[in-house]
Amino acid sequence: MKKAIFTLMAVAIAFAAHAQQFQKGTTTANLGIGLGTALGGLGKARPAISVSVDHGMWDIGGPGVISLGGYIGNTGYKYTSGTYTYKWNYTIVGVRGAYHYNGFTNVPKLDVYGGAMLGYNIAKYSSDGDDASYANSYGSGLGFTGFLGGRWLFSERFGAYAELGYGVSVLNAGVTYKF
Repeated sequence: MKKAIFTLMAVAIAFAAHAQQFQKGTTTANLGIGLGTALGGLGKARPAISVSVDHGMWDIGGPGVISLGGYIGNTGYKYTSGTYTYKWNYTIVGVRGAYHYNGFTNVPKLDVYGGAMLGYNIAKYSSDGDDASYANSYGSGLGFTGFLGGRWLFSERFGAYAELGYGVSVLNAGVTYKF
């Protein structure tokens, strides 16, 4: 009898654990703050903020799911020299795809993933000074980047995430919500 109860509990725990992993049909939304950037500017940097969404689209052979999603992030710089103020603003909008590894069955609240993003960097420069020499040196452009990340769910819906890669910052960390 004890063996049957133990087996039933183990199956229930395994089922509940599997239900928390990123699967086909799962949607997650991330809200993060970034550290470090490859985007240029002088002076004081405004904190980088980003929002991303991933939706599980395809189960693939082996333990994993492919997701598609979107990304938007913003950061900027402000520099004051004498009576003039110079500003740089960067907004990146992109589409992304990722592979979510589901092989860590003994750590069901962990979602480890890696992927690529095709993004467009909207770069703007402004100055209230009479020196317009920098105005055309910060052009917008298309870019292809990669990222690695992980999520830890504290409950069925809420957790924390961190991503290393290129967006508006090199490292993004924040909260995640699972639909």
